[in-house]
Amino acid sequence: MDDLTVGLMPIARTTFDMALAEQMMQQVRDRLAADHHLIAPDNLLTSLEDVQAALPGLEDQPLDLLVILQATFADSSMVMEIARAVDVPLLLWAIPEPRVGGRLRLNSLCGINLAGHALTRGGLTYEYLYAEPNDFVGLEKVRMLAQAGRVRRRLRETRVGRIGEHPAGFDTCAVDVVGLQEATGVEVVQLELASVFEGMQGADRDAVGEITQALGQRVPNLSELDQEATNGTISAYVTLRQLAESQDLGGFAVRCWPEFFTEAGCAACGAMSMMSDEMTPCSCEVDVNGTVTQLMLQGLSGEPAFLTDLVAVEPEYDGLVLWHCGLAPLSMADPSAPVEATIHSNRKLPLLMQFPLKPGVVTVARLSEATGGYRLVIGRAQMVSAPMRFTGTSGVLRFERPARAVLDTIMSEGLEHHLAVTYGDHAEALEALARMLRIPVLHL
Repeated sequence: MDDLTVGLMPIARTTFDMALAEQMMQQVRDRLAADHHLIAPDNLLTSLEDVQAALPGLEDQPLDLLVILQATFADSSMVMEIARAVDVPLLLWAIPEPRVGGRLRLNSLCGINLAGHALTRGGLTYEYLYAEPNDFVGLEKVRMLAQAGRVRRRLRETRVGRIGEHPAGFDTCAVDVVGLQEATGVEVVQLELASVFEGMQGADRDAVGEITQALGQRVPNLSELDQEATNGTISAYVTLRQLAESQDLGGFAVRCWPEFFTEAGCAACGAMSMMSDEMTPCSCEVDVNGTVTQLMLQGLSGEPAFLTDLVAVEPEYDGLVLWHCGLAPLSMADPSAPVEATIHSNRKLPLLMQFPLKPGVVTVARLSEATGGYRLVIGRAQMVSAPMRFTGTSGVLRFERPARAVLDTIMSEGLEHHLAVTYGDHAEALEALARMLRIPVLHL
């Protein structure tokens, strides 16, 4: 993953222990610079004039997080000047006071209390940290918040291609393109299936052949399938990749049926699997909010995300079975089981990927519009090692709560039928991202 870019604005008042404040500032600078690309002034900022002079160094930077270090107590005026000038997630950092008797040398905690009140009254969000400069937990929080801030920043720069319209009766895949952009910054670009099919017909045959040959190294039985239909799916992959490059698209929501089968003579699933594996996430059934959820997850994990259905309760594992036709990224395959190319279970056409999902800790999420407004649904779970329950790509999830309790939440809240999954525990960072976006959280 790329280095996170963190800004530091160290503020103080000269009526406190400036020597100790300078020492604390330098320690914070050194620790942040060790793990991040740090942008910071050289000295403590002790007046509004100092802050105003330092702000130009921040305003044009792609900051993921701005740390306001309250090296000593200061009133809220400097913090508010910074917050109004720079649209970046804020972290107020206070240093614990050395308890040696006598006067308050820093009074840093009271300073962030004052700042937090002013920010709240001003309708601005922030996080806070009360920790020594070398506190491991505190530094991990800085990194986690910067990761969430980077996702927030990148969402604002992202365009998602919406190919066609969602199927009738699939209200779970409806999207409010204006509301989505207001909430997350993501722009939706409407594309037509006909243009994709046209691109598939004109796809470079040599490129299709090279990609098919390379894929055959990962999926040994690829050559056993109908080659004309398989080439159609690979042509869809080539077309999607070209669209991503030419139109600067970070992901797709694809109308994968019935037209891919009835008009293009192939399945879209394999193409979407390959795109998602390369960090250009794709959702089926034109689920734009699902694709945006995948973008959130992969932005935090640095690994692909998979959008999937919940299809069964598995009593043996007290888990929930996830399944989809065959569009999971190949990198999610269980290394102890074979990866196969296959045909769609209903339409009997290739190309789909078939394998069980690998075991490990996962984060489950969904940007949900079930209530009309946005909520970010978040869950921690364990993908257990289990035989495939159905054809296609599937896995068994064991949540922190009983499977029936999770199912009760999904059904009682009327959540969408697609959930996104990535490997690793990123729930805390997702919660921070939700706060940055001012989106309520619902825990599974």
